[in-house]
Amino acid sequence: MTEQTRGKRPSDSAITIARQMIPSDANPLGIVHGGEILKMVDEAGGLAAMRHARCPVVTVRLDSMTFLEPIYVGDLVVVKAMVNWVGRTSMEVGIRVEAENPVTGVRTHTNTAFAVYVALDEEGRPKPVPPLVLETEEEKRRWAEAEKRQQHRLVQRKAKQKGEKP
Repeated sequence: MTEQTRGKRPSDSAITIARQMIPSDANPLGIVHGGEILKMVDEAGGLAAMRHARCPVVTVRLDSMTFLEPIYVGDLVVVKAMVNWVGRTSMEVGIRVEAENPVTGVRTHTNTAFAVYVALDEEGRPKPVPPLVLETEEEKRRWAEAEKRQQHRLVQRKAKQKGEKP
């Protein structure tokens, strides 16, 4: 049985990256630019997808990015990413962003995002990915929610192809 057919647990590809925010990441008020956070979100999401597929991936969609709280210069930004759902060649990755004050240790949930990545073969074409092995109730809940988002994406794509408003 190959890695592509035996499946992987979400925890097998989960990743956490962290970086302290510096003045060049922020506006004159010391609030970090959203683009810096988006870059970290895509980096963590892409790495989780690559770890699951064990091949290069491309970002095809960032479903949503909700900014809940500001992030400031000096904060340690912690980005956690985990594969929620897989199709034949695509994967949805859930991404959570937290800002930690490194002096006090207080963490604040600042952002949530859902991104879709497609696995690529050596010639840059979509490639099948391993199935996702769900073991916990939390993993099953995340899959079910991701499945609903995927169905919504498909409806939107079909409407766009027909020239309709989704």
